[in-house]
Amino acid sequence: MTRDRKILLVAELAVVFLAMPLLINRRVLPNWPIPFLLLVTLGAFLILRQEPAFDGAILIRFRGVMNRIRPLLLRDGALIAVLGVAVWRMTPELLFSFVKTSPMLWAVVMVLYPVLSVYPQEFLFRAYFFRRYAPLFGGGWGMVAASALAFGFVHIIFGNWLSVGLSAIGGVLFALTYQQSGSLVLTCIEHALFGDFIFTIGIGQFFFHRSAAVADFADPSSQNPT
Repeated sequence: MTRDRKILLVAELAVVFLAMPLLINRRVLPNWPIPFLLLVTLGAFLILRQEPAFDGAILIRFRGVMNRIRPLLLRDGALIAVLGVAVWRMTPELLFSFVKTSPMLWAVVMVLYPVLSVYPQEFLFRAYFFRRYAPLFGGGWGMVAASALAFGFVHIIFGNWLSVGLSAIGGVLFALTYQQSGSLVLTCIEHALFGDFIFTIGIGQFFFHRSAAVADFADPSSQNPT
């Protein structure tokens, strides 16, 4: 890799995955998570399309998903159970609060979240990130760590550290799934499973856009979906 190419990749990484989330967090840029996500994902797709070796079929390929889905669900089922018990024990007042207070909105989120949020995120942070930044991080644990940290950090736009921490942990799982399977579809299924569960058990409020000023997650009552 040439020096100029390396500088370009580092600059792109810093602007897209560090500067933009910080500017949104500080309200220098408007807090429009989905529009920004779709716009950046479109740009990433157009960049990958310029690479002769890029196989667009990876975006919808189901090959190998059925062989891997069972062990993935067993692993994730155990982690989801731990997360559910933690919410029940630590913040029982939040448990299923979204379902109870806004059942129709919850149902809409269950359907639209995987399409409008999960798939673009996984394309950007896995399919694009793994291919684009391989010259910087390689294909092993360095790439897994970089992808997970970038994925966690971008959630700073929601103004609380819980979303950043949980997303970084989830980012490790999703990056490992993508690294081991090469399947964007399988990774999206895993991400959607965790995301829909988080909204269902009541802590999805930490992953909603807030119109209020940035505040610590110590005051969850101030966090309302918009």
